[in-house]
Amino acid sequence: MHILVVNPGSTSTKIAVFENEKELFHKSLSHPVEEIAQFKAITDQYEWRKQLVLEAVKQAGCPFDFAAVVGRGGLLKPIPGGVYRVNDQMMHDVRTSEHSHASDLGCLIAYEIAKDIPGCQSFIADPVVVDELCDSARICGSPLMERLSIWHALNQRAIARRFAKEQGKRYEDFNLVIVHLGGGVSVAAHEHGKCIDVNNALDGEGPFGPERAGTLPASGLIKLCFSGEYTEAQLLKMVSGKAGLAALLGTNDMREVERSINEDHDEKATRYTDAMIYHIAKAITAQGAVLCGKVDAILITGGMARWGYLVEGLKQRCGWMAPIHCYPGEDELEALALNALDVLNGTVEAQEYK
Repeated sequence: MHILVVNPGSTSTKIAVFENEKELFHKSLSHPVEEIAQFKAITDQYEWRKQLVLEAVKQAGCPFDFAAVVGRGGLLKPIPGGVYRVNDQMMHDVRTSEHSHASDLGCLIAYEIAKDIPGCQSFIADPVVVDELCDSARICGSPLMERLSIWHALNQRAIARRFAKEQGKRYEDFNLVIVHLGGGVSVAAHEHGKCIDVNNALDGEGPFGPERAGTLPASGLIKLCFSGEYTEAQLLKMVSGKAGLAALLGTNDMREVERSINEDHDEKATRYTDAMIYHIAKAITAQGAVLCGKVDAILITGGMARWGYLVEGLKQRCGWMAPIHCYPGEDELEALALNALDVLNGTVEAQEYK
């Protein structure tokens, strides 16, 4: 069975074609900022990006006999983890959501391509809004709001299953703390196959990272909001996007930061990177408390997991709590394909989004 995978990002769309578990083709389509700027909303890009995907698949010589097209899920309503069929309600919700993210395009593109192929189904899997928080994790110190679960669900679950397979067991057999080190940083407590606590990695909660401010002093943030110096849009960017190391060092490119430390011995870059490691480590060990100290392993993944300096810093601070295993990069394309394949093979039942 052939499966087309579509994973939209802010300035790229990653695509792949699988034959069952075997990858036949993959490509990352780059989208220059000036081209994206022509679209008012992210969801307005879907027809343009869809055509780019179709052209790339045709140029690769892949036959259009797909049994499924699976896209990265967007900012939908909070839902349990799993595979979901793309339906009208899902497409309506990504178009009208208060938040927006490039991953919103995943279900739109998957549906539009699949509908023109006889017998083809469209899915999403483990979107960023997977919500399995325990009750205590949901509560904060104000009755006016609750904590939200927005995180790197797809890659974290894929890495958890990969680790479990290496151990000859199931994901559900373990208590894990998993940290995804990307533009945003998500740190999650996985208890026997459910993510019972995680920070909102989209809106800047938790440790700061290359593009996220992390949890900020509340009174200081409120004063900024009422200072009259910034618009709402500017303040939101100061929390997510132009925040974290991007604000502190003027770059979100960790390769540049690494060069500054290794080659230039830049004290400022070292100081802020060490602080980032400190706060990520603090978040990891806090999830140990969530699991009552019963942590079988700490798994580190994401693009920044390629940087030895950062990983070693986390091992020094957290290695006492549990064995640490590192899985650099992301397995999102393969994870999407395998989730769809499970449904096609009948080992997993696709859920209906409501």
